[in-house]
Amino acid sequence: MASTVAAPVSAATRWAQYYALTKPRVVQLIVFCAAIGMLLAEPGLPDLARAVPAAVGIWLVAAAAAAFNCLVEQHIDARMQRTAWRPTAKGQLTDGQALLFSAVLCAAGSAVLWLWVNALTMWLTFATFVGYAVIYTVVLKPLTPQNIVIGGASGAMPPVLGWAAMTGEVGPESLMLCLIIFLWTPPHFWALALYRAEDYRKAGLPMLPITHGPEFTRLQVLLYTVVLFAATLLPFVYRMSGWIYLAAATLLGLRFIQYAFMLWRKYSDGLARQTFRFSIWHLSLLFAALLLDHYLEPWLHRLVA
Repeated sequence: MASTVAAPVSAATRWAQYYALTKPRVVQLIVFCAAIGMLLAEPGLPDLARAVPAAVGIWLVAAAAAAFNCLVEQHIDARMQRTAWRPTAKGQLTDGQALLFSAVLCAAGSAVLWLWVNALTMWLTFATFVGYAVIYTVVLKPLTPQNIVIGGASGAMPPVLGWAAMTGEVGPESLMLCLIIFLWTPPHFWALALYRAEDYRKAGLPMLPITHGPEFTRLQVLLYTVVLFAATLLPFVYRMSGWIYLAAATLLGLRFIQYAFMLWRKYSDGLARQTFRFSIWHLSLLFAALLLDHYLEPWLHRLVA
């Protein structure tokens, strides 16, 4: 259990511990996806007077959700090699400190979005906080092996938040991006769960490899990558993007399917790690290609016209 009184440390160390609670890498990916939504929402460069506060507000609320997740799962984190280093798991921060930190970040982020962006973005971002920090972390994760699938809806929201920040509405284009992340999440996390299965078993979490076995999980990874590939073609079909994006989506999607097929046919922890790492590159490069297409396609059309 976490100690009720945190040991005295230097101010720099304490701030490093608080920063670690925010899961910086995860939050950076969230803000990146939100920024993609902002950039795609307008034909030219976005209004920085709105885009910058939107990015800051989304970052603060996402960091608050991460900190709350660390607080709720501190006992689980302490039993898992991958997360045992977290300050709440090690008892470096008290429950009160972690809760106050999360509340302050959430309030600050919501205020920024309300005052300098728009009410829709603020409420959507707050709903995402509740979906991840409460519905996923507290309810779904310890109860069902479908926690990643259902809870993935919250993690898929950043492009919608970015789009709403710039336009004041939720457009079909942003929902396509949301669908892509929603379908990407299960194979991404199940690849991790396959080679971290013993960690999840010790923590008592009903992840799919524990409840249904690794063979079933590997098949699900393959099936989801195929469905994901189809979903990544929607922006081109809807004429939201052009040939640059289509080429990138096809190459990245086929490579992801190849990894999943190899994982299904002949499993190894090393291959599961490679699949997990590639899934991160897949999403990052896919959205980068979408952004590149957004700005280059009109220029290429003018060039050949």
